[in-house]
Amino acid sequence: MVSKITFSSRRRSFRPDALLVLVLVLLSTYEGHPMEGFCAIGGESGCALSSEKILIMGGTVVNAHHKEMSDVYIEDGIIVSVKPNIRVGDDVKVIDATGKYVMPGGIDPHTHLDMEFMGTVTKDDFFTGQAAALAGGTTMHIDFVMPVNGNLTAGFDAYVEKAKRSAMDYGFHMAITKWDAGVSTEMEQMVNEKGINSFKFFMAYKGSLMVSDELLLQGLKKCKSLGAIAMVHAENGDAVVEGQKRMIELGITGPEGHALSRPPVLEAEATARAIRLANFVNTPLYVVHVMSIDAMEEIAKARKAGQRVIGEPVVSGLILDDSWLWHPDFTTAAKYVMSPPIRKSGHDKALQAALSTNVLQLVATDHCTFNSTQKAFGSEDFRKIPNGVNGIEERMHLVWDRMVESGQMAITDFVRVTSTECAKIFNIYPQKGAVLEGSDADIIVLNPNATYKISAASHHSKSDTNVYEGMTGKGKVEVTISQGRVVWEDDELKVTPGSGRYIRMPPFGYLFDGIQKVDASYLASLNAPVQRSKATS
Repeated sequence: MVSKITFSSRRRSFRPDALLVLVLVLLSTYEGHPMEGFCAIGGESGCALSSEKILIMGGTVVNAHHKEMSDVYIEDGIIVSVKPNIRVGDDVKVIDATGKYVMPGGIDPHTHLDMEFMGTVTKDDFFTGQAAALAGGTTMHIDFVMPVNGNLTAGFDAYVEKAKRSAMDYGFHMAITKWDAGVSTEMEQMVNEKGINSFKFFMAYKGSLMVSDELLLQGLKKCKSLGAIAMVHAENGDAVVEGQKRMIELGITGPEGHALSRPPVLEAEATARAIRLANFVNTPLYVVHVMSIDAMEEIAKARKAGQRVIGEPVVSGLILDDSWLWHPDFTTAAKYVMSPPIRKSGHDKALQAALSTNVLQLVATDHCTFNSTQKAFGSEDFRKIPNGVNGIEERMHLVWDRMVESGQMAITDFVRVTSTECAKIFNIYPQKGAVLEGSDADIIVLNPNATYKISAASHHSKSDTNVYEGMTGKGKVEVTISQGRVVWEDDELKVTPGSGRYIRMPPFGYLFDGIQKVDASYLASLNAPVQRSKATS
């Protein structure tokens, strides 16, 4: 059932002066697109589309900490009021959310749009990927900037150019692929001037992106000094290369060789190594795309010991198993190739349980789409299959169906793992990740009784395949509001290239609270240096 849209003649009651203050405060964290040429769409020089006055009435408002029956009033892209029985004028669009949930839009912390990788470029750019996200109830994502020949500034500038087609709010992480004094200085600039508060280190992809332990240590130390989060792709890259050689020697050249060449033990080893190095430096660590029981258990052990480690599963790891990689049709099998690989049946259920008990903290997608033609680059050698799957449009629906509808997770926890925790980790809460007065008007209306079916024929990604093809479920996003505008309603998408905004993310988020006290305690425990008298001859 589609949300009913009506217009009401009830009197509104809010304070315009309070709204002005909220706008001025929030604008300081935006980089909307009065960047030169950013909004030159169809010859228009202006940037943003006009926001709407919207009242969402009769729904259950769900935040990570609380749910209540309430109305939500939006004006100028900001949530002005959250309370029962809000009265508005007849110039306000009213969305009837009776029997439905009103929640913060999803935030996907891990995407790769318009990325050059393995000799090609991902199919979804900043417009098509974000359009797909909005249709699925995600209203912000954080993409990974890849340096240009190790240069961070050149990489950032390239991604600013790519993002000119953006249609919703987004932020950036930054990858680090080499180390020298210049990179160290550029990291400072990224944090202090560009609004980036996280840096990713690849422990795999030897010969291209992989970093050494020495580089990782230097990066961890720099991240700590800047209040930036260190992120790792955790696989033992040296061992992966050895595993790939082994498969080729055995005559295993198809997609199944991808999974066989990089087993869970290699993910667990790198995860444990990164955790121990982060502990040595005493800085928070964020492990991206946790795909195996083995890696998850390393994270669980560290967290139990009190270490600040975040574990991020992705939808493909929570929902799928690796049996598809053995499919006799290459095109079908190849679309499931990603790194770390999708694991055997059993890992998915264990990761779901870890997510439901907060051993793992939030859900991403690692949305990195290649079409069947691109995947065919590796038809004779699995090492040449571009790694990546879709998920930015499907994430919210699949997590709701598998976690909430199944009874594994409370509705408030759904909001936490799909939106709020991400906003808190990357220090943009409560601007994002909440339906609260003063927060950005990025909101979804989810009908728990509506059903959906996933298909490449109907999705909004440019990819011609979908790893969730044919899956059905219960719980559908019927309305998506982004920047205070209805962009998804009645199964219709209303988005414009160039209307996106870059969200700056400040350093020293909650994961850094108390770090200095731990350092001080460590120094006090050393009982060193020992004062010794000089030896006499």
